[in-house]
Amino acid sequence: MSASALGRRAWLAGTAAGLVAPRARAFGDEGVFHPRMLLTGTTRLEGPRSRATARWAEDLRRQTSAPSRSSPGTVRADASSLLAEPFAVWAGDGPLAPLTSRELEGLRKFLLIGGILFVDDAAPEAGAFGRDARRELLRVLPEAAVTKLPEKHVVYHSFYLLARPVGRVEGPDHLDSITLGGTAQVLFSSHDVLGALARERDGVPAFRVEPGGDRQRELATRLAVNIAMYVLCSNYKDDQVHAPMLMKRQRGAK
Repeated sequence: MSASALGRRAWLAGTAAGLVAPRARAFGDEGVFHPRMLLTGTTRLEGPRSRATARWAEDLRRQTSAPSRSSPGTVRADASSLLAEPFAVWAGDGPLAPLTSRELEGLRKFLLIGGILFVDDAAPEAGAFGRDARRELLRVLPEAAVTKLPEKHVVYHSFYLLARPVGRVEGPDHLDSITLGGTAQVLFSSHDVLGALARERDGVPAFRVEPGGDRQRELATRLAVNIAMYVLCSNYKDDQVHAPMLMKRQRGAK
């Protein structure tokens, strides 16, 4: 069994016993789940979805007692701070401009040292954002492939046992992923998970969830919790010592 799998089991055993680890080995200096919004080019996610990551963090604390950042921030793909923490959320509702060379390099470094990226299409009915994000991430990792995440993958049972992903829309019955070294490090959702989590400033749900209503919204929340637990149990920091070697190998593969 891998070290990351053992870490995952230890964390889940702790939460099941009502305990909270003082520091998660996978995390940055503050040791909390921090769903940072990834910014690229001039793309911005505005309105209720831009506040959905705060709800995500709150749901994680409420449902699992795991530590999380109450006011998640943003991070640019070309900023060195991207490498400081292991998780980012890339969401949008329209076409994406090609990433710059600095953005490509920043995301490549982030993923090669074990970072996890959740890509959430806010308008999956059109699918432009999801399609373009796949295109750009295959520029980031040209040797990689986007594949269906197996139905038995730990993301579907890291805390809750889920039969399938859902969000604001029911969408396909699976997530897609890019897997590196046996770990799903990019997760693609065509479900608008942030849309299901989003609230107005008065706490009222911002968007109608269809076709399943409140039950579907709860299942979307559980998916978000599962993703957070998957990130909490990763071995991101351990992989940082291998970053120079990985980067050299990546350049040699071009």
